[in-house]
Amino acid sequence: MAAGKEIRGKIKSVENTKKITKAMEMVAASKMRKAQDRMRAARPYSEKIRSLAANLSTATPEYKHPFLHLHADSKLAGFIVVTTDKGLCGGLNTNALRLLTTKLKEHEADGVKAEAVAIGNKGYGFLNRIGAKVVSHATHLGDKPHLDKLIGPVKVLLDAYAEGRLKAVYLCYTRFINTMKQEPVVQQLLPLSTESMSAEAAAANGGKTHSWDYIYEPDAQAVIDELLVRYVEALVYQATAENMASEQSARMVAMKSATDNAGNVIAELKLIYNKTRQAAITKELSEIVAGAAAV
Repeated sequence: MAAGKEIRGKIKSVENTKKITKAMEMVAASKMRKAQDRMRAARPYSEKIRSLAANLSTATPEYKHPFLHLHADSKLAGFIVVTTDKGLCGGLNTNALRLLTTKLKEHEADGVKAEAVAIGNKGYGFLNRIGAKVVSHATHLGDKPHLDKLIGPVKVLLDAYAEGRLKAVYLCYTRFINTMKQEPVVQQLLPLSTESMSAEAAAANGGKTHSWDYIYEPDAQAVIDELLVRYVEALVYQATAENMASEQSARMVAMKSATDNAGNVIAELKLIYNKTRQAAITKELSEIVAGAAAV
């Protein structure tokens, strides 16, 4: 029964794979809960600094930060691409990078070139493959985002925008909706548009459109410079935390699907094995009966 032995080998191989995918599913489920808690813990600070920056933008201070200036004449755009370091998480990175490719093609059609900062191995490899200019990157972030590892690479694009070299800076990541749904997003990070900031200010003030007045100490420039840089850093950190929560959720779902598929394959192989074994037994019985009849 050479065929039966081969099928038994396949069943054993798929069973080993099923054990691995089941273990990875359980690990991802554990990490997913921690990542979601970390993401939710970062939201209050992110929302508070959003509302503060939004109120500040409508306060019409005597100083206007470089992040609020438009550089319409520039023919260069910056992209911060947040992806995972590892694979086996379904179409998470593929969907985000497909959306990024569409955005890059739109800018290319308008004659605008791109510079990119890659956060995560998958995005870094993708940008190198398509020939995009990667000015800095951060990889091997682990299971927990660290702001000190993100500030350096991102600051390259922020400084370039402040100098007027970039037309806009975009943030590409995967937003966490729930365990079963993650949404790829490409949002404009710079310039900080007055309309969106005003909408955020109205939302923070309960729908009211009044603006706040502030007293600055030591002066408006020092306060606004520090606040808006922290605002942008908070957005990047929140995007990285959301992407990590999305990664673990997508990996858990992908590994569960792989485990279920392995179970189906094992059931089919066992059915084929039993049919093959039955056919072999029937053949042997037929040969014995035919031999006995001949004698």
